[in-house]
Amino acid sequence: MTLPALSVLVANPRGFCAGVDRAIKIVEIAIERFGAPVYVRHEIVHNRFVVETLQAKGAVFVDELHEVPEGAPVIFSAHGVPKSVPAEAERRQMLYVDATCPLVSKVHREAERHSAQGRHILMIGHAGHPEVIGTMGQLDDGAISLIETVADARAIEVANPNNLAYITQTTLSVDDTAEIVSVLRERFPALESPKKEDICYATTNRQDAVKAIADKADLVLVIGAPNSSNSLRLVEVAERCGAKARLVQRATCIDWSWFEGVSCVGITAGASAPEVLVEEVLAALRERFTLDIDHVTTTTEDVEFKLPRALTA
Repeated sequence: MTLPALSVLVANPRGFCAGVDRAIKIVEIAIERFGAPVYVRHEIVHNRFVVETLQAKGAVFVDELHEVPEGAPVIFSAHGVPKSVPAEAERRQMLYVDATCPLVSKVHREAERHSAQGRHILMIGHAGHPEVIGTMGQLDDGAISLIETVADARAIEVANPNNLAYITQTTLSVDDTAEIVSVLRERFPALESPKKEDICYATTNRQDAVKAIADKADLVLVIGAPNSSNSLRLVEVAERCGAKARLVQRATCIDWSWFEGVSCVGITAGASAPEVLVEEVLAALRERFTLDIDHVTTTTEDVEFKLPRALTA
């Protein structure tokens, strides 16, 4: 039987970023060095496939430090943690390794710098996201106000409008954030900016890559987890470009009714989704269609982050 034809546009860059790659290596090396089990506070990255793969190797994921037995090593997730967490680990004399992405740590240091200079900080981000909790937890309560939307930017009241700075979560929509910053600048002309953009290179690059395929595709599949901020933003970016977009954790999550009337599909993956899941989706497509695959590259990434000294000394 002849399979129907389907054009496939595969976005590049896609999938793992340097911070995610580093965090996963930290867990794997810690298991090799210390032996299983190694405990990890929260999901190391937001992807169930990755978490389950590490569990099979000897990682145990917990919500809080009190769940970690005495003497067991613990790793902090790539999203970063409030200062109270390493402080508690040190109080308990725990062996811990911090897998916070260096680009998230950069935002933490920015927040500390602004606070030391007496500025109140406006953080653009999503309430409840681990990265936001970690960043706001670098300072005392009240030092940072959270801005989630343009409406929040228009409504926020501050004690000293001439002494403000803003920082952002690293995985936001570039376009949405620019709109929020524009409103804040209009209201607070003296607003201090980050020295370098807080939204990370990987988030920006993956959104640009989706824009390059979304206007040609009838459907865009974003491979990623429902609690992955950068993956959800890729869905939104594709939809803004006029494509129908769906988030799928892996090939088994695809609803094949989505393909009715579709002649061209775009594929990308969030920064915490491994390439094996992209290959899995392509294999599932090959079972149903004759594929004409085009890889669309918008930039080349060569970023690498060093591992913590605790694992290299």
